[in-house]
Amino acid sequence: MRAVAKLAKAEASVGVIDAPEPEAGPGEALIRVSAAGICGTDMAIYDWAPRMQPRIAPPRILGHEATGIVEALGAGVTHIKVGDRVSLESHIFCGECRFCRRGDAHLCQFLGYPGISIDGGFADRVAVPAQIARPVPAGMDDHLAAMIEPFGIAVHSCMAQRGVSGRTVLVNGCGPIGLMTVAAARALGARRVLAADLNLKRLKLAEQMGADLIIDPSKSDVAKAAKDATGGFGVEVGIEYSGVASGLDSVLAATERMGDIRLVAGPKDPHPLDINAILRTGISLYGVHGRRLWQDWDMSVELLSEGRVDISMLADPVLPLDRAVEGFEAIKAGAALKPILVPEQA
Repeated sequence: MRAVAKLAKAEASVGVIDAPEPEAGPGEALIRVSAAGICGTDMAIYDWAPRMQPRIAPPRILGHEATGIVEALGAGVTHIKVGDRVSLESHIFCGECRFCRRGDAHLCQFLGYPGISIDGGFADRVAVPAQIARPVPAGMDDHLAAMIEPFGIAVHSCMAQRGVSGRTVLVNGCGPIGLMTVAAARALGARRVLAADLNLKRLKLAEQMGADLIIDPSKSDVAKAAKDATGGFGVEVGIEYSGVASGLDSVLAATERMGDIRLVAGPKDPHPLDINAILRTGISLYGVHGRRLWQDWDMSVELLSEGRVDISMLADPVLPLDRAVEGFEAIKAGAALKPILVPEQA
């Protein structure tokens, strides 16, 4: 079968290969992939970022945002059946460790991921632990179903701590998941949503997806704009997606006393924080990792299937599997939002 794999321990070194057909072992599901999305983690593998190097042993088939049809099941699988449409949750959890037992399976002590610890969904077929294959509503198209996993991060960032309902929210960084967060915050009842990004195209999309105010940090100070928009107080919720030190500093400065900050992306290098300023203001910091299982996933499916959130415009470009490298390069060039790979597309 065709598959897109990380081929060597070097930058780029990703290509289409002829891989052996997988089989469903005990507790596994074999899925014929209909669509799969390229995400930031895939890009970090493509670029051979230092944080990914200890986790990948090439050759490894990439991809963890995927949807498809169940073709076969291994022994012991009962919650899905052959013929079901499913999407993949990316957290492979043990179910037995301290964190799984207390309801934090997304932080499992032995966490694994398709496309990292096992072969992933950038392929004609993929075999995964059936625990991460979740049924998809009948009316949801494949492109949208492939984006449930990243959208779940947006939902997690909105529902964490004290939520967003009735509150002012700053989304700092409008990549695909940042844009999803703008839409999710609006759907989940945020009183006002501010969005900041250097990319004008993404800012216009943020406005289209529900932002009340868009901020270009190259033209306006983010913290000042946020305070001007909130009577001088700052936002009640700051969600950091930019992944740069200056972005984190801006969110800290833009958040009011006793506000919530949710960190989804962090600076590449260690960055000092003014702990005394945090102590003086009572700001809470919360690290967002993936989706909480299964409340964030279920809320994501509900918001998308009921049409309360529309993220369909983010599926760009849509490419056949054989042209996957174009998707990676389009992201690097800033010319893509969420490339979707479609194995059966000619």
